[in-house]
Amino acid sequence: MTRTSARKITTRLLLALAGLTAMAVPATAAQGAERLPQDNAAKGHRGCVVVYFDLGETLIHTADDGSIRYLPGAAEHLRALRARHIPVGLITNVPSSWGSTDAERAAELKKVIAEDWTDSRPFAWSDFGDRILTPRTEAERKPATVLWERARSASGDCRLVYQAETTDEIKASRSLGYVSYLVGRPHWPVFMPVQLIAALAHLPT
Repeated sequence: MTRTSARKITTRLLLALAGLTAMAVPATAAQGAERLPQDNAAKGHRGCVVVYFDLGETLIHTADDGSIRYLPGAAEHLRALRARHIPVGLITNVPSSWGSTDAERAAELKKVIAEDWTDSRPFAWSDFGDRILTPRTEAERKPATVLWERARSASGDCRLVYQAETTDEIKASRSLGYVSYLVGRPHWPVFMPVQLIAALAHLPT
C-alpha cells in the first residue's frame, strides 16, 4: 500500500467516524470576537479542533437543594482535553442583563456558580479563557443560532465540536457545521471520546 493510499483510507475512516457521531441523536428527542489560539495546531497537528459545551446539565448539575457540582465524568473529560492541548469553550444562556460584554456576563456567571458550588474540585474556569459566549440580548438565547455563529467566526479554520444534553441545541449547532454530540445517552460514552475529537483535527476543512 502506498503512502497516498494509506492517507486516503485514514481520511475516509475519520470522516465516517465523525459522521456517525454527528448523526447519533435520538429521532424523538459575533460581537468583536478574536481569533482563537490554535493550541493543538501548535503541537504538530495539520489542523485544529475547538470543543464547545453547554454548561447546565452538560458539565455541571444543579441539585434540588440548590447545590451545584460536576456531572459524572465531566471533570475527567475536561482534564483529558487539557492534556491534549485541545481548546474548550462554553456557549451558555445567561440573562443578558448580567453585563454588556461576554466578559462581564461570564464574571457574573462565575459568581453565581461559586455561591452554591459543593464539589470538592473547583470548576475549571481557566480552561475556557475568554471562550465563554453568552447572549447579548434575550433574542440571542439558544436555540437561536447567534452564539454558535459567533463561536465559529472566532475559531478561524478550526473544526468545531459542540456537546450538550438537549436535542434542539444539537440540531441547531449541527446545521452550522459543528460535529455535535448529545451527552448522557444510555449505552453511549457520556462525552464524545477524546481520541475521536483529536482525530477531527486531521480532517480536511
